Amino acid sequence: MSWTSPHGTPLPDWRKRTLIMGIMNLAPDSFSDGGQLDDEAAALARAESLLSEGADVLDLGAESTRPGATPVDAATELSRLLPIVKALRRRFPQAALSIDTYKPAVAHACVEAGADLINDVEGGRFQARPDESPMGSACARLRCPLILMHRRAQADYADFWPEVLDDLRGSLRRAQSAGMPPQQLWTDPGFGFGKTPAQNLALVRDLSKVAALGFPVLLGTSRKSTLGLVLGETDPLRRGVGNDATAVWGVAQGVSMIRVHEVAAIRPVLRMADALRRGEGWGPTTPERP
Repeated sequence: MSWTSPHGTPLPDWRKRTLIMGIMNLAPDSFSDGGQLDDEAAALARAESLLSEGADVLDLGAESTRPGATPVDAATELSRLLPIVKALRRRFPQAALSIDTYKPAVAHACVEAGADLINDVEGGRFQARPDESPMGSACARLRCPLILMHRRAQADYADFWPEVLDDLRGSLRRAQSAGMPPQQLWTDPGFGFGKTPAQNLALVRDLSKVAALGFPVLLGTSRKSTLGLVLGETDPLRRGVGNDATAVWGVAQGVSMIRVHEVAAIRPVLRMADALRRGEGWGPTTPERP
């Protein structure tokens, strides 16, 4: 069984092809495009552009997660999110809307306003006691999908891969114990979050280890500093080729959705990557993954 929206919004089937999540940053201090969507008209125009270019999911975030960013409270986050969620739901009733938040209160209000799923960069660990997942409990009550990202405050690994996988297993276990159905859960390896550049590259190189956990995987490398370091490119807007490369490698390793700023650019890249992954199984119609 595939994932489902609590509102009956048709969510795209990740088993048939690699999906595209289009980024909508509503925070004024996001690292590459902060302040661009500072009113309803701008947000609606951005959404229309992303959807026309082929975005399967729109991911709305109202708090920057870049290193050194100032945290915001739930009230501030909701003041940025709720008007846009409601406007998007009116204008695009069939669009899949994701909320990039780690606060259960924000998740609850946004899903009640029409959002379809939650993208949690803290992996359900925010203000959680051991073996609890406040976000898992909230999403179970809301009956919405939940993406659990891997994140640490510091790159403090004694043994990188076993610890990353153990952290992700813990997030998944706690969410399911809180009532989340397995088919409503995704993972995200957390490229750029609590990892050195070398660890970020190792993460993408062996993403099949994350896919082997048995849940669909979201990968987001778009414009991040590790790409700039490898490419020698300080301008985040000129790192597209790095995102293309990591996306293709991710698809080969079993990733199910790519989170990007430039939807039109990544779409043919993913189409080719999906064809390569299927090899002899490719045909004019796209079959489900084996």
